[in-house]
Amino acid sequence: MPGRLVHFELPATDVDRAQSFYEQLFGWSFSTWEGPFDYRMTNAGGDPGGAIYKSEGRGPGPIVYFDVDDIDADSARARELGGTAEEKVPIPGVGWMATCHDPEGNEVRLFQSDESAPMPEGRHESR
Repeated sequence: MPGRLVHFELPATDVDRAQSFYEQLFGWSFSTWEGPFDYRMTNAGGDPGGAIYKSEGRGPGPIVYFDVDDIDADSARARELGGTAEEKVPIPGVGWMATCHDPEGNEVRLFQSDESAPMPEGRHESR
């Protein structure tokens, strides 16, 4: 459903500390994503799910992902409406993501599900 919140991310300088905080505060459980970096996913007690990850210099604040049917068309529409949208990037085996900013400067991510999304060129899966 277009516009539905489908995922959130919480950047953390200390991922263990952040995970412990949310486990104790809300009773969330976490699992580790088998990817190229430390990414700890949670169902957050329902839908949508989210994750905590090492911020690597990104400032604080959650990142939210909204579902779209056509990421290229919706990225173009965001630009037409006075926002910005970067080129889409693959999330291998999951879908496509595009970072956008609304006219007020708020960062959001557009997400289109596509299990055939490839590994980005020059990157290899870690095993």
